[in-house]
Amino acid sequence: MSLVRVAVPVPALDALTYRVPDGFQTPMLGARVLVPVGKRVMTGIVVELNGGDQEVPALKDLIDVLDPDAFLEPAVVTLALWVAEYYASGPGEALAAAMPPRAWIESERYAQINPDVAVGAERGIRREILERLSAGKPVRVDALAKGRSGVHAALLTLERDGLIVITQPLKGSADAHRSVRTVHLSPQGHDADATGRLGPRQTAALDALRGLPDGIDASELGTRGISSQTIARLTASGFVTIGKRRVDRDPFAANNAVGLADKGAGKAGPYQLTDEQHCAFERLRTLAAHNRFSAALLHGVTGSGKTEVYLRLAQEVSGRGLGVLILVPEIALTPAVAATFRAAFADRVAIQHSGLSDGERHDQWQRIRRGEIDVVVGTRSAVFAPLRRLGLIVVDEEHDGSYKQEESPRYHARDVAVVRARAAGALAVVGSATPSLESYQNALSGRYELVTLRKRILDRPLASARVIDMRDVYAAEGPDVILSPALRDALGHRLERGEQSIVLLNRRGFATMVFCRQCGSTTECPNCSVTLTVHRVQRRVRCHYCNYSVAIPKACANCAGPYLEQMGFGTERVEAEVLAHFPHARVARVDRDTIRRRGAISALLTRFASGALDVLVGTQMIAKGHDFPRVSLVGVISADVGLGLADFRAAERTFQLLTQVAGRAGRGDILGEAIIQTLHPNHYSIVHATSQNYEAFFGEESRYRQAMRYPPAVALLNAVVRARTHQQAMEEAGDLVRALRWGGEPYKVLGPAPAPLSRLRGEHRAQFFMKGASRTPMRRALLKVLESRPELKRRTTIDVDPMSML
Repeated sequence: MSLVRVAVPVPALDALTYRVPDGFQTPMLGARVLVPVGKRVMTGIVVELNGGDQEVPALKDLIDVLDPDAFLEPAVVTLALWVAEYYASGPGEALAAAMPPRAWIESERYAQINPDVAVGAERGIRREILERLSAGKPVRVDALAKGRSGVHAALLTLERDGLIVITQPLKGSADAHRSVRTVHLSPQGHDADATGRLGPRQTAALDALRGLPDGIDASELGTRGISSQTIARLTASGFVTIGKRRVDRDPFAANNAVGLADKGAGKAGPYQLTDEQHCAFERLRTLAAHNRFSAALLHGVTGSGKTEVYLRLAQEVSGRGLGVLILVPEIALTPAVAATFRAAFADRVAIQHSGLSDGERHDQWQRIRRGEIDVVVGTRSAVFAPLRRLGLIVVDEEHDGSYKQEESPRYHARDVAVVRARAAGALAVVGSATPSLESYQNALSGRYELVTLRKRILDRPLASARVIDMRDVYAAEGPDVILSPALRDALGHRLERGEQSIVLLNRRGFATMVFCRQCGSTTECPNCSVTLTVHRVQRRVRCHYCNYSVAIPKACANCAGPYLEQMGFGTERVEAEVLAHFPHARVARVDRDTIRRRGAISALLTRFASGALDVLVGTQMIAKGHDFPRVSLVGVISADVGLGLADFRAAERTFQLLTQVAGRAGRGDILGEAIIQTLHPNHYSIVHATSQNYEAFFGEESRYRQAMRYPPAVALLNAVVRARTHQQAMEEAGDLVRALRWGGEPYKVLGPAPAPLSRLRGEHRAQFFMKGASRTPMRRALLKVLESRPELKRRTTIDVDPMSML
């Protein structure tokens, strides 16, 4: 009897050892298996083959082996296990990030009243549960327990007393492909019409099937007026047979799911590379031809043609029979890039992002796994795509924070991509107009090859920039001004000339808070330590962290006074202001509120690209990766909105956002202009963004990071302890800090202190930081301390290389 180690998707749980029962073939590394975990049945991934015939009575047996071969490529399993170790998560959590949708089978617990036992008088929660089960139908345990404490304990006692029955049916299937019924002509069916006994519908069905060895879909026969009853009679007579055919769900075929397809296709035709592009391409092609790992940073100004270099490089690598992976940070960017690559590679391109349906993502993933794909374009999780013989990984807009996952496993896709390229002996190219300090430091130190594009295509000039000091505007026009006179005039001129404009504010909603003039209180989230944001279109105030919402209040909840004012503003208010000043302008807004519906972002950007809109108002979604030749003006509202955050990356993010959005202007034949409104016109991030001088910003920001000992000068780990009360969170975080400070440790511990978001989703939060030259001793020390307190371990978030300090 052999043993296997299996990882299951349970937070912070290590791989478990199981026995392979007699009669079972030992599963392969990366295969899915069904295993018992406590009282549940779950799908796990085999991560280690221990072998041997050891008899260990305490071990449990596998329930089933779902795959005869590896479901996950061994290379992907190895990568996921590295992610689990580096980012201090459970191996099952990391492997879950690599799995496609609909790949899991697990048990769901249902409770049902026992019809054979008489129910006596019950009290409290036991009575409530029995009343909910009184209809006699099974009810999911999760539904019974939602929003209530003590339900699970009460269910255990009710089951022990025989009053209820708990069942655990399995949910899901090993094969989630979609199939359709097909009708095939049998050998007897070829001569069936000679009998003269068939009706006209049956004869028509047989005529349609002749000469089609693969048969016809039953639904297609239905459109020809041949009913299912006719097919059933032919089947009973032996004239036709019924089969099934697998059908892949195609995201490219559904309602312009690619989005901007015409725009991308228009770019696909070959054109002459500029001298800079040609030099960059040749340097990267040489690195790729070595067939060994190398990494490069492609630092190109906005509009310099980085995507075309990626495309030529992908064609070169795929021409040698190697796979190509293209990562983009936002779903909004995926359609245009996918369209460009699909125009070049046709149906050998797959896309992977959460904007697809589960079925589409599953089928795209399976096509990659079967080796039918040369190029994969996707967002963060696509770094685990099962491409074989990988030759090139491109991380576009590598600086973007969207590459960092904020739930466990808290991996950064850019860094994972470099690790995967190293393991595969492939070339990793990270590209940006505003590289992260970490990547640029790697380039300067020689870890990455630095490849630079300093000029735009056709030598077009970068957009000129004007900084508007809003202190002067407020002094002249009052504190409620949103569009400065300069920006209003510039928008008017563009509308008169038929040109397009983009207006950015990286904050959604209509107003940032509701304030009572009588008692001074604000409308706050009951679950999080933030004020509720006004969304006027929805007529609600909402928390952007836990999504709690209520109707816009008409009276103060604290003093019942009617003197409520809305303060601050977001993109919804900016859109209203633009329309108030320019009623005939065609204005649209891009933020999370307007793109919830599937395909909405693609449809909206397509309208803007076609010239059907004059002004696009939005958050950071519109700041990067888009190429709209008619845009000649970019306006930035509250450019310093991010500088007040308690985050050492605040200046870097501000510089990147302003530089990127300014780069949307002047990409065609019309000169571009950026107008930046700020209260801090002399802040170095704004000054250097105005001149788009990355090197100057990098030098100044690096000196600050070195002085304060922040990344990339040191490695950083952020730990957040969650608890029911503020006191408990601070005390438990303090316990961890004291245990970590044993004297002589090769790191520093800072804190604990209340987290900037001291309460989030109903939990109080305290945090501390660990700084050091190496991540490994910090990670191991913290995990060792937490091992002795498993209950606290479940409430402690470990973030290695954090991108957010909140």
